[in-house]
Amino acid sequence: MNPIVRNILAVIAGVVIGSAVNMALITVSGSVIPPPEGADVTTTEGLRASMHLFQPKHFIFPFLAHALGTLAGAFVAAAVAASYKMRFAFGIGIYFLAGGIASVFLLPSPTWYTVVDLIGAYLPMAYVAGKLAGRKAKPVPQESMA
Repeated sequence: MNPIVRNILAVIAGVVIGSAVNMALITVSGSVIPPPEGADVTTTEGLRASMHLFQPKHFIFPFLAHALGTLAGAFVAAAVAASYKMRFAFGIGIYFLAGGIASVFLLPSPTWYTVVDLIGAYLPMAYVAGKLAGRKAKPVPQESMA
């Protein structure tokens, strides 16, 4: 396959897979840790209005969604990329970081969560994904059939 086409597909696959993992975790979060009583978490306006009701435990799944979504997307992008695997992993990390920054402006989260999320969920996970995808498999020794 043409390396340029492969690299373009790497970016698309990374964004799609990372977004799917993110949304899957956000979707199941309410059944694992129920939202606060009276909080409407189905709309951005409802979240904005009820954010003051959230306890630290309610931020676990959003952080996991951001971190694992970035990890999965960056890993896929780096694994599929024909070249510059770490750059593609970081590209996906920066893409999701931009989404995280936008989220900070849309939803008034506590400062501690904003700092932890923006510093810990995106670029470090992209780095880990790039390292994991760039690892070379050790060749299996071939035994002679003599």
